[in-house]
Amino acid sequence: MDVEERLTELERRLGALERQEPAPDEQAKATPSGFWALEGIRALFAEHGAAHGGVLFTGTVRLPTEEHYEWQYARPTGALLEEDWSEAAESFAALGHPVRMRLLHEILTGRRTAAELAALEDLGTTGQVYHHLRQLTAAGWLHTTGKARYEVPPGRVVPLLVALAAARP
Repeated sequence: MDVEERLTELERRLGALERQEPAPDEQAKATPSGFWALEGIRALFAEHGAAHGGVLFTGTVRLPTEEHYEWQYARPTGALLEEDWSEAAESFAALGHPVRMRLLHEILTGRRTAAELAALEDLGTTGQVYHHLRQLTAAGWLHTTGKARYEVPPGRVVPLLVALAAARP
């Protein structure tokens, strides 16, 4: 079984484990250390021969717009360390501007049209707003749904929130 097949199987099994998750008050009983997710992923990576472990991020998100997303992604440490990290620079750079972060926040909370976004204070001119929207779209953090409407693609909602959480001290 190659790495990709093992990761697919790992994701399938993790999904099955998540569906069997005990109630929050039972979680503490089930894992005295409180690291129930870490213990599970450690065991799964070890079982699939990822000697150096790996990284998993997952989430279930209900936005103020009532949209609901569930998503997970896992990668073994070895694969991550072998990749060319410079390829991720454009994606991170797109998130590196306060106006772009504000635009993403506004879009996730319900403002979707360019007109709604351009009308917000402290974002600059309409041209500047469009420039930032193009940067986010080019990096894959947004896509257009027609008539100058924007949304964060479903496969990017949880990763965006994970990146935001990881940026906190």
